[in-house]
Amino acid sequence: MARRPHGTGSVYYDGTRGRYVASYEAGWTARGTRRRHKVTGRTEREVKVKLREAMRAVETDETATSARPTVRTWANRWLEITQTTHRPTTWGANRSAVTRWIIPAIGHRRLDRLTPGDIRAVSTAILSGGGAPASARRVHVVLIKILRDAMLEGHAVPPRLFEMKAPAAGENDRDAIPLPDSIALLAAAKGTPDESRWFAAFLQGIRPAEALGLTWDAIDLDAGTVDISWQLKALPYKVAHDRSSGFRVPTGYEARQIRGAWHRVRPKTASGQRIVMLAPALAASLDRWREATSPTGLVWSPTKVRTDAADRAAFYALQDAAGVRHESGRRYLTYEARHTCASLLRALGFDDQTITAIMGHASILSTKAYIHVDQARKREAVEALAARLGLGAPQIEG
Repeated sequence: MARRPHGTGSVYYDGTRGRYVASYEAGWTARGTRRRHKVTGRTEREVKVKLREAMRAVETDETATSARPTVRTWANRWLEITQTTHRPTTWGANRSAVTRWIIPAIGHRRLDRLTPGDIRAVSTAILSGGGAPASARRVHVVLIKILRDAMLEGHAVPPRLFEMKAPAAGENDRDAIPLPDSIALLAAAKGTPDESRWFAAFLQGIRPAEALGLTWDAIDLDAGTVDISWQLKALPYKVAHDRSSGFRVPTGYEARQIRGAWHRVRPKTASGQRIVMLAPALAASLDRWREATSPTGLVWSPTKVRTDAADRAAFYALQDAAGVRHESGRRYLTYEARHTCASLLRALGFDDQTITAIMGHASILSTKAYIHVDQARKREAVEALAARLGLGAPQIEG
């Protein structure tokens, strides 16, 4: 029997009272714990009708939570509200910020009594706990968003809190991979099963999630194009670790299940959906690789879904084979191959319009018009990039 969805109420017969009883959850107490209520009836049907009416009232009652909620109370409620509007990855990161840092630091504080010192206390907890400055900055942004939404809901929040500046993000050493190391990595990849995966990373600037979500039906080797319109993501279950509870999918979110929690999902902006010209070297590599068995239809998952961790481990192994490292001694990140692609395209003199069309950026400088860049210009760009990285332009065998 499928598990009852969390929070939707339960019906049972109380023999000592001779009545049917239904219990349900109705918001949060001032301490941040669940508030539970009960309805009773002479018959099971009667109590189910009462339960539906009570649950409907909870959904529409603006005062279901405390009139003077604590940070814990409102933050948990905020997570419930936003799970239908935020993308799963964003929602998961927000939940982590709330449960790991915000609630432990200031969860007991009432919203209407918060001070700038309370806001700083969250950042202090992160930094003293070994967190990075960038993490402190992101959690601060989440906290301010939570407080702004609380004000919109009618809760009292001191306005001066919104004048506080976010902590400095600190230095970030992620950047483009130097050209000699890039060439060494691609040379080490040649002839390996993962050859086309790393050709795509450097030549197309493809994001890791886009690469892992790419399917064969999105590749047209005859036309020399690839449709990058999906990403691979693991969606969270509605109830953690409970597969029968279903997946948490926001309204209007496109997701197609591949296996288990893994889904192909649409990117968050239209600019992320793009047709990219294949460099001849990549097209030839894909042509050799397409004979690999792929029950999932995913290009670089011949036997099972290739996870982020597995993809990252493969890139680390490639660096070991090539004998390269970041100047700090750490390994390069898979996303840094994307930075390399953009940097080399700019160094080769290609205009912003062409680069944003290839990379799929979304910003003030990358509007929808940028997606419709001339195909010949995009082909010229990826072929020039292939030559710069020391990859020829072999013909596809056929």
